[in-house]
Amino acid sequence: MRFPIDKIVEPTSTSGRRKVLISINTSWNIVNFRAGLVRALVAKGFDVVAAAPPDAHSSRLSDLGCRHVPHTMDNKGSDPLKDAGLLLRYLALMRKERPDVYLGWTIKPNIYGSLAAQMLGIPVINNVSGLGTAFIRDTWLTRVVKFLYRTSLRRSKRVFFQNTDDRDLFIEQRMVRPAQSGLLPGSGINLNHFAPVACEQGREDNAPIFILIARLLWDKGVGEYVEAARMVRQSNPNARFQVLGFLDVENRSAVPRELVAQWQEEGVIEYLDVSNDVRPFIAAADCVVLPSYREGTPRSLLEAAAMGKPLITTNVPGCREVVDDGENGFLCEVRNAKSLANAIQKFINIAPSRREAMGQNSRKKAEAQFDEKLVIDAYLTEIDEILSS
Repeated sequence: MRFPIDKIVEPTSTSGRRKVLISINTSWNIVNFRAGLVRALVAKGFDVVAAAPPDAHSSRLSDLGCRHVPHTMDNKGSDPLKDAGLLLRYLALMRKERPDVYLGWTIKPNIYGSLAAQMLGIPVINNVSGLGTAFIRDTWLTRVVKFLYRTSLRRSKRVFFQNTDDRDLFIEQRMVRPAQSGLLPGSGINLNHFAPVACEQGREDNAPIFILIARLLWDKGVGEYVEAARMVRQSNPNARFQVLGFLDVENRSAVPRELVAQWQEEGVIEYLDVSNDVRPFIAAADCVVLPSYREGTPRSLLEAAAMGKPLITTNVPGCREVVDDGENGFLCEVRNAKSLANAIQKFINIAPSRREAMGQNSRKKAEAQFDEKLVIDAYLTEIDEILSS
C-alpha cells in the first residue's frame, strides 16, 4: 500500500509548542493508564491532544493538562464501512490538528490512526497493549486483523509491546520488523500512588477475601473465577469472592448483566460495580486474582503488586510476567476452573507469615520491573529522536 506524498501535513501549533496527538478507544483508558505519560509530556512543554470516544471520564482529561477531542469509534464491531468512516475521521482530525507525533494504543487507533498519520507524513509510535479477542480465537477476523496490522504498522517509527510473546508473534508473522519493536513493562505503575496499605486485622469470621478487577469479559476468565469460587466455597464457605469492573462493555466477549445478578443471588460472588479508585478494594483483599486468557501486561496485577498483594493468575503471555510462581503468588492453567480452585485453596492453606512474604515480594517485583518511570522515559526518548531527526 503506497501513501500519497502530496498530502503530507506540515505540523503547526497555535501555541508555538510541539504537538502530540494520542488516541485510545476510551477516555477511561487514558485517565487510568496513561495519566503519568500525559503529565510528563505536558511538563516537557508539549501541546497534548487526546482523541477518544466521550465517556464519564472525558471531563477528567483536562485535569491532566491535555485537550480532549471527542472521537467516536465502534469498539465492538468489525463493519468495514464503519471502519472506513473511522479512517476518514482520523484523516480529518489530523489535517486539523497537525500533530508532530501520533501515539496510538488499542486495536482501532493503532490501525486506522496509524494509517491516517502515515498517509499525512506524521511519525507514529504504537503500543500493542494486548492482542484482544481476535488473537485468542483463530478466525477469519484474526486473519483480517493481522493483515491490517501488517499494513498499518509498516512505517511506524516504533512499536512497543508489553511482553515478549506478543512481540515475537508480530515479528514471526511479519507484522513488524525486529528493528521497529520495543518492549515496555506494561503501562507501568505509579509506585507512590499504589503503595502498600496495612491489611484489615481481626475480621470476625476470618474469611479470606479474593478479588478480580477487570472488565467483565469471558476472556478475562470471569467464568472460571465463578466456577472456582463455587468449588472453594464447598470446603471454605466463609471465603469471599469479589468482582470489580465494568459491565455492559462494547465487546463480543462481554458477560451479561443478568448472569452477574444470578451469581450474586446465588451468593457465589459479590459484584462491587466500578470505581475511580481501586486502591481501597485492593487494600481490603487478601489476594488479587486474574484468570485471563491472554494479556499485554494486566494493569490490575501491576496495581496489586505495587500495593504488596499476593497474586493468582494464569500461565499465559502477559500474566505470567507479573507472577513468580510460589514467590509472590501462584500460576494456574488457563481456561481451567479446577486448576484455579487448587491455586486459591493453596493460598488459603498457607501460613499468614508466608502470605505477608508473598506480598512483600510483589512490591519488590513492581519496584524492580514495572515502575511507570521506565515507560515514560522510553516514550520521551523516542519522541526526542523523532523530533531531532
